Amino acid sequence: MATPHLEYHLQLLQHLRTILVALAEAEQVPEESHALFLERFDDLLNQLPIDPLQSQYLGQDLICQVIQRYPQIAHLVPRDLLWFFGGDCLHFMPDEEQNLYQQLEERRYEAEQNGETFDWNLQKQLMAASGLPH
Repeated sequence: MATPHLEYHLQLLQHLRTILVALAEAEQVPEESHALFLERFDDLLNQLPIDPLQSQYLGQDLICQVIQRYPQIAHLVPRDLLWFFGGDCLHFMPDEEQNLYQQLEERRYEAEQNGETFDWNLQKQLMAASGLPH
């Protein structure tokens, strides 16, 4: 069973897939290569809950490709996905933002160690609202 943290990121991936499908429907991308890309994206959605660790590289590759292949929607890629997949995705995040996510990750780890629930999105909003140094 997927953790709440993984479920959250799967929802973000589903949202991003909806945006990618809308691009094709608006005829803003070459149909054939886009269809193949969506197949790989679906592979990620299927594999991630089964084997999150093995899916990391595919996720990194696909998220980077979204930004590079579809610059018109790069601003719509959830920042949480860049952090979640890490690796080359981090090149698209400024240092301050990476620091914020590192702090979030540390809080999540601490909560898990203490058997507490951790709401990633809520904690991120609280950190941003409190103006914690990034």
